[in-house]
Amino acid sequence: MIEPRITPPQADAPRPTRGRRVARMTVSVLPTLFTLGNALCGFAAIFAASRPDDLSLPFGWTPLTFAAIFIFGGMLLDGLDGRIARLTRSSSELGEQLDSMSDMVTFGVAPAFVAVQLAGIGTPFLTDTHDTLFGRAALVVALIYVACAALRLARFNIEMAADQDDDHLFFKGLPTPGAAGTVASLVLLHQHFLARHPEPHWSVDAAAVVMVAVTLLVAVAMVSQFRYVHVMNRYVRGQAAFGTLWKVIICGLLLVVRPQWSLAAGFTVYALSAPVCAAWRTVMFRPRPASGATAAEPGPGDGPGSPG
Repeated sequence: MIEPRITPPQADAPRPTRGRRVARMTVSVLPTLFTLGNALCGFAAIFAASRPDDLSLPFGWTPLTFAAIFIFGGMLLDGLDGRIARLTRSSSELGEQLDSMSDMVTFGVAPAFVAVQLAGIGTPFLTDTHDTLFGRAALVVALIYVACAALRLARFNIEMAADQDDDHLFFKGLPTPGAAGTVASLVLLHQHFLARHPEPHWSVDAAAVVMVAVTLLVAVAMVSQFRYVHVMNRYVRGQAAFGTLWKVIICGLLLVVRPQWSLAAGFTVYALSAPVCAAWRTVMFRPRPASGATAAEPGPGDGPGSPG
């Protein structure tokens, strides 16, 4: 009886070199580094916002300006980590959970803390120092914002598990990066007014009030059922209409000429776009009562033989 030859599996297969193993590990770690960078930007925004206003900082910027810039930096990293994960095919459940936790820091806690610091409220409810009605209202709004951001991220994780087609073109509720960008852009506009008018001026006070009011509105929009367009997937990624190109060029020029105004206007318009469009559809497509028509008959304008 001849015994079969037993060959070790893949004995002759070349082992991956150390360089290939390092490259493979780098590809899998790269999206996680971007996600962690998003979380670190959120912490940096909180740290910068907690600094005194009279610090001498580069470019003559204030701590709140740097805090807003860090929030925008987190938005950039948040947009890159998912794209890099898809390109390198290294998506994982760990990355999804880490992304939500990072978003909670950068787009949930950091904008709320920056809004509270901009209001200059000190420690309301705990001491009489700088304890004003506006300060208390700003703190309540910030608490509502944080709660709504947590609910929005939790709902987003559940809805994305279904992997519907509309998930790639629309958001149900204002996404947290859009809400954080709205708050951060208004903070930049407020600091721009403050730099131009160091003395008490109505524009500075008005910008602070508008910022707190808009923070409350975007907090409610995050947990709403309004459908917001996914701007990147709808207009930027892949092929788009020719008219989209000149719109992007105009937006880029406005950002160069008037960055504070352009960012504030762009994010505010996006935050208001879904409720305004929903109200427009409700008014324009509201069913009109059919006078003299029964339930089985077509209403006005439903057919060629209908009256009116």
